[in-house]
Amino acid sequence: MLNKLTNIEIEKIIKSKRKTIALQITDNATLIIKAPFDISNETLNQILLKHIKWIEKKKREIEARVVKFKSKKFVSGEEFLFLGRYYKLKIVDNQDLPLKFDNIYFYISRRVLPDAKEHFIKWYKKKAYEKISERVTLHAQEGKFKYNKIKISNAEKRWGSCSYRGNLNFSWRLIMAPLSVVDYVVAHELVHLKVKNHSKYFWDEVKILIPDYKKHISWLKLNAYLLKL
Repeated sequence: MLNKLTNIEIEKIIKSKRKTIALQITDNATLIIKAPFDISNETLNQILLKHIKWIEKKKREIEARVVKFKSKKFVSGEEFLFLGRYYKLKIVDNQDLPLKFDNIYFYISRRVLPDAKEHFIKWYKKKAYEKISERVTLHAQEGKFKYNKIKISNAEKRWGSCSYRGNLNFSWRLIMAPLSVVDYVVAHELVHLKVKNHSKYFWDEVKILIPDYKKHISWLKLNAYLLKL
């Protein structure tokens, strides 16, 4: 059996044909271990003990993020992300639409406040489809990729995916991120139309479209917890 690492909970161990070991701290501050089929518990214990400081550091960072993020209350003056920028909310009377945005403020009708979250999600989904479709078209033309359909999903952790039929799926939450990050995720999924794995060849193809893609991966790792309501 694996030794219990102080207060670090091991969520699961995933064994596969991989040759190396990967340690991942989840959004819940638990540990996922990815390891080869034939690795022994003794070897795993040694690796975990070797990386205990890193594991505890990452756990503290994630717990700090949870404290920092507060679920939206949908009150006047509260800030909402759109394409990497925060915009304040104003509550108004006698507005024809439930939710409006003028690139300066969000305006929500007082009468729909009980369903404010649903109206924001609906608005985000609409904008996500519009903007992501635009970026997919742009990068598909640039890289000569052919895709089938674009769909906007409710995924909480997976920003994008590519189906075997050539459908591209993107989380509506992605529209909260900067446009450069949106472009990276779009390019990532477009390249998957041609390369199904994450080999060196795959990343070389991504780099052609997004030369500084590593910067955007880092942004998502550090800020993904903010892309929610």
